[in-house]
Amino acid sequence: MAILVVGSVAFDSIETPHGKADHCLGGAATHFALAASYFTDVRVIAVVGKDFSRENEAVLTRRGIDTRGIERANGLSFHWTGSYSGNMDEAKTLGTDLNVFETFEPKIPDSYTDSEYLFLANIDPVLQARVRGHMPKVRMVCGDTMNYWIADHAANLAKVLHDLDVLLINDGEVRMLAGERNLVLAAEKVLAMGPRTLVVKHGEYGATAFFSQRSFGGGMKVSRPFRAPALPLAEVVDPTGAGDSFAGGFYGYLASQPELTPAVFRTAMFYGGVMGSFAVERFGTERLQGVTRAEIDERFKLFQEISHLDYKGA
Repeated sequence: MAILVVGSVAFDSIETPHGKADHCLGGAATHFALAASYFTDVRVIAVVGKDFSRENEAVLTRRGIDTRGIERANGLSFHWTGSYSGNMDEAKTLGTDLNVFETFEPKIPDSYTDSEYLFLANIDPVLQARVRGHMPKVRMVCGDTMNYWIADHAANLAKVLHDLDVLLINDGEVRMLAGERNLVLAAEKVLAMGPRTLVVKHGEYGATAFFSQRSFGGGMKVSRPFRAPALPLAEVVDPTGAGDSFAGGFYGYLASQPELTPAVFRTAMFYGGVMGSFAVERFGTERLQGVTRAEIDERFKLFQEISHLDYKGA
């Protein structure tokens, strides 16, 4: 079942303790699409400039990703420059050149209107709502946002939250959105804003899902949060795009399943962690371009092992 993702396809210039990479392919939609493509069909809506080459596009098409929704505009593509230091838990932005992305107006090709799953990546909530309005028959909608939209565009964001099946943001964004420091209480407040389910990303510490009574159909209810681990890695080269790669693995697996159940949702959380762990092993999207299905399956088993407790009592 096809996922339609709307977001940024960009170039990143990154410096970490492991080296530098200049103008490597990045962007939320790029990382998401590559990760999701290992589980289901993916279609992308984005805008790029004249500097986006056929080889750049081939990175996506080689994975079977439908790029007909990527608009080519006059000018340069979105370019982000940043650096990481120390434990690399937070990026320092050195430059943000929106370029053609500044006037991005998503256009949905007729061939995309039958997409059953919609992922609204981190873009202006006005654009997110507009895309959602043009896709009324999708089976599920998952969305992302960031502190800028939370702080300065709260009213527009509220309209988007009301229509989401899953909101996927990090713990700092949850606390900011709710105005509450305690994560459990913050999650309750965010769920009351409309999303059926909230997935909170904790970076190198995994992710937590908070459920509502509307999370699953058929009378299925989950009263407790679910925490999925992250894989301890000996070397993290570049954390850029790890969260978007998590989202791609998570949502890609959900879209590959015939129905949504608590077990499917928990498994999807693990696959999100799997794809996020691959993304950080190289600069940009390099690792996601070449990972194999066997590697994904092997790492999924590793995730199972590190989270399994075989306890038979004292």
